[in-house]
Amino acid sequence: MRKDGIFIGIEVDDALAGDAEAVARLEEACPVDIYAQTERGGLEIVAENIDECVLCRLCLDATPQGGVRVLKLYDHEAALA
Repeated sequence: MRKDGIFIGIEVDDALAGDAEAVARLEEACPVDIYAQTERGGLEIVAENIDECVLCRLCLDATPQGGVRVLKLYDHEAALA
């Protein structure tokens, strides 16, 4: 799953996006509400909040390595490490 803003792109592994516990961790971790849990427990990336990303890495820390990628579209899609 991927959604892009103007400056930031968010990629989430499809298996992780369907894991209700992982989605809850993402929703709780993000200070700008990029991640939301659907009624069925799946992931919704809130498009209007993507460019509010402050590059804090909390979503990366809340999920297994490679589960979430934050891409800096303004820097040739460099991934936040």
